[in-house]
Amino acid sequence: MRLMSKREIREFYRRLAETRPIPKTELEFINPFTLLVAVVLSAQATDLGVNKATPALFALADTPAKMAALGEERLVELIRTIGLFRTKAKNVIALSLILVERHAGEVPRDRAALEALPGVGRKTANVVLNVAFGEPTIAVDTHIFRVGNRTGLAPGKNPLQVEVGLEERTPLKYKPYAHHWLILHGRYVCKARKPECPACVVADLCHYEAKTGPAELIAARAAAAEPEASTEPQPARRRRAGPVIAKAEISSRRARGSRPA
Repeated sequence: MRLMSKREIREFYRRLAETRPIPKTELEFINPFTLLVAVVLSAQATDLGVNKATPALFALADTPAKMAALGEERLVELIRTIGLFRTKAKNVIALSLILVERHAGEVPRDRAALEALPGVGRKTANVVLNVAFGEPTIAVDTHIFRVGNRTGLAPGKNPLQVEVGLEERTPLKYKPYAHHWLILHGRYVCKARKPECPACVVADLCHYEAKTGPAELIAARAAAAEPEASTEPQPARRRRAGPVIAKAEISSRRARGSRPA
């Protein structure tokens, strides 16, 4: 897989930013704690499925103390529609107790402290740091892993390699929202089974060889997305007068030679 150039990467993010100027997570939450819980519940589940279960849950428990008081069995009843609900309920109650006992009921703004919580891995910690605290972290899920590898933006054999590549190659100005742009692009455009290449605003920058859809349509969309600077009229080239004058002289000589004596 050929890597995207720096110019291609800047243009890649510029176009994604143009389509979604201020992207947001699709998980519903109230505060950093409910965001943490929502992300833990979203493991191997859809955001839509989590959002169906959490309103009733957060109405009862929107702080670590309230969640711990709710108890594991009651929590199981509230999140039963989410996959792996028993394991997740156990982790949520356990992390709530740790937050109360060790962090004064607050979600820590620290990767190591977050990853020490039950059910919280690097991806979950990155989401919380980015969404709740505005840190320029990039959480690599299945969508971002696919986009990073498929496009040539930041190929890697595992999520950590892709994350490191994205950290190194994403321009600083785009890092705060990079996580959201990439996950939404992977979820709705650069899909796993059949990517929507004809509808993709960055198709011409992508190095994926098995693009779908008419090449002409992809090229047309790419042309429409070109930066304004590239469409500025170029100064006309001056013709050299030498050859033109020479041709005129030859024509004149021929005309004189063809006159009758």
